[in-house]
Amino acid sequence: MKKFVNNPQQFVPEMLEGLALANPDTLKYVPEYNLIMRADGPDQNKVSIVQGSGSGHEPAHVMIVGKGMLDAACPGDVFAAPPFDYVHETTKLMASPKGVLLLVNNYTGDKMVFEMAQEMSAAEGVNVKTLFINDDVSVEDSTYTIGRRGVAGNFFVIKAVAAAAERGADLDEVIRVGEKVNSVTRTMGVALTACTPPAKGSPLFELGEDEIELGVGIHGEPGRRRAKIMPANDIVEELLTPIVKDLPFSDGDRVALMVNGLGGTPISELYLLYGQAHKRLAEQGITVGRSYVGEYCTSLDMAGASITLVRLDDEIESLLNDPAEIPIRVF
Repeated sequence: MKKFVNNPQQFVPEMLEGLALANPDTLKYVPEYNLIMRADGPDQNKVSIVQGSGSGHEPAHVMIVGKGMLDAACPGDVFAAPPFDYVHETTKLMASPKGVLLLVNNYTGDKMVFEMAQEMSAAEGVNVKTLFINDDVSVEDSTYTIGRRGVAGNFFVIKAVAAAAERGADLDEVIRVGEKVNSVTRTMGVALTACTPPAKGSPLFELGEDEIELGVGIHGEPGRRRAKIMPANDIVEELLTPIVKDLPFSDGDRVALMVNGLGGTPISELYLLYGQAHKRLAEQGITVGRSYVGEYCTSLDMAGASITLVRLDDEIESLLNDPAEIPIRVF
């Protein structure tokens, strides 16, 4: 394994420290809880938006802390849910009179930790609620979930709820927005290679030189099936068809289209995939109104990509269009 690593156990804290040092005017690092928060937070005049989950998915979520996106993120180790005290203390630190919304990708460990933190924080007087994100159409249950997984589509939920919070919406209204966006967001991914967690030092799973994993999870969980490598246009078809059928998206819809890199795929290949997806949607009478190509939710160094569709309406498109000030330009 060749990686820029010192002690693998310190990989996440050292990454977080570097992120904070690179953005001293906008970010604050609280090492006791792996917490990255807005330097000017918490804002007492808005709902605080917080997300945790494991590390290894950057820029999700610590690199999208800033005005118009997350107010704070408290990740666990690579591919591991944050400890209870990280989420509990972060919730209390981010408390505002307007409340705290905890966003959680639907994985069993994360769900348990965040529900416990919500319960304990509420008992201590914090106005806090939780919203679960489950946009992955690949499988109903998987290695780390009961129900569908939360994957790259979480960025649209984050952006929309954060915009609503910046506009002054109360906690119930922010949750309504998040649930609405989650309900019209669908994602499916594919892996060309496995990824290598720093603490493990070897690939997380075995994938043959001529194999791909269709429907792979962002922790390397098995997908729908393993297949032989095929042309890029055929891979787009394998991902897009189940996404379109699931909601379903239909003739006349206006959508946001995201092609998300999983960490080890050149941007040129992502745009190739995007072009084919855009054309296939047009053939079905589906108009792409907003486009996103790049790395949004990765799986360390995995070569692969995911496609996300969001059915747009005037409200969702307006929220997605609001400005954001974050370390990495993703919106």
